[in-house]
Amino acid sequence: MEISQQLFYLFILAIPIACIAWTVTREEIFREPRDFCINKSKHCSSMLQRKFFYLFTCEYCFSHYVTVLFLLLTRFQLLYDDWRGYLIAGFSLVWVANIYMSVFGYIRVGMKKEKMDADIEELKLKKEKENFNNQNKLS
Repeated sequence: MEISQQLFYLFILAIPIACIAWTVTREEIFREPRDFCINKSKHCSSMLQRKFFYLFTCEYCFSHYVTVLFLLLTRFQLLYDDWRGYLIAGFSLVWVANIYMSVFGYIRVGMKKEKMDADIEELKLKKEKENFNNQNKLS
């Protein structure tokens, strides 16, 4: 496979990896299992158990395991056609997927800030309207 095609695959395969890792570790739909894992990662007696459960709460850590699954499914290799290609592809996919998640997180923070600003503005307008209505009642 040509290097341009390998790079194309790298940036495309990183998208579902980032999506899965983000969804499992951040989104509301997996909140209950994630809360269970957070609790276990803090309170298990064995360090091995704590680390195992922590893997499901950290998008960076979890993306490594999703990447391994994708490498098994796709047999994607980068630069070399042997075990080195899998190793380079694995770490490259994790790196690109985490860039995608960072950008997504940054965008979401911006969207949340804009929504909060809009909500604050709406509350101010309601308060002004109430004050105006109260002043007219007094007049």
